[in-house]
Amino acid sequence: MAHLERIEGLPVPAEVLIAPDPAGIAEASAERIHTWTQEALEQRPSTHVALTGGSSATHLHAELRKPRWRTALPWDCVHFWWGDDRFVPGDHPDSNFGAAFRELFYDDGLTVPGANIHPIPADTAFADDRDAAWTAKAYATELQTLVPLRDGLPILDVILLGMGPDGHVLSIFPHSPALGAGTPIVMDVPAPEHVDPKLPRVTLNPELLGVAGHVLVMVGGTAKALVVKQVLTGERDPAELPAQLATGPNATWILDRGSAAELKEPRVPAS
Repeated sequence: MAHLERIEGLPVPAEVLIAPDPAGIAEASAERIHTWTQEALEQRPSTHVALTGGSSATHLHAELRKPRWRTALPWDCVHFWWGDDRFVPGDHPDSNFGAAFRELFYDDGLTVPGANIHPIPADTAFADDRDAAWTAKAYATELQTLVPLRDGLPILDVILLGMGPDGHVLSIFPHSPALGAGTPIVMDVPAPEHVDPKLPRVTLNPELLGVAGHVLVMVGGTAKALVVKQVLTGERDPAELPAQLATGPNATWILDRGSAAELKEPRVPAS
């Protein structure tokens, strides 16, 4: 079990934990994914998890391939989705789906039926000469068909997130139109000019974070320490720091010592 500390006294309702290093983030995240999916499967025959990309995801994928996790759950009952992805084919090096397929499902990875893996349909779009807007609408239809709904919103059991250096989550960048009212549950996003890779995206609406069973945010490295502090302790301004939308009572943040370096609140041991 990962050795963790809990930060107390933060002005957000999210649980905030500190692991020793990126490997510790991955282990603690795997433990929580196991617990939450197991709880969901006690209530119904399947569960829905949205994956993320980036370095945190790579560490998590490596952790979940370990024998202790490969046999810990009936993975054939878990449906995997993506919170966002770059609008590129699945074999492109910047595809979140492609990375997860290679790192998590391929060869001796998790045994998951192909029907339970739900990438954003960029491959279909490119094959049929469709654009990112069509891709977003197609993914929204798939989500609304297969995932339980509440007031028209898909209720994912677990949404995994990283956080960008500008405080973005999903592909919701600062001052994104996606933060406005009435936006669709999946939307296309133009290529950002300030962060790499500068590619168009398809992303879930951040409203889905508020209704999800659990939101897990994994952030490592000293380069993000100041932004972590701003998100968790600063004035609330999700237009400037979209990651603040992932700090509700259903959210757990798992940091390492580097990304937590600017947080000075008391720390206590946590399991």
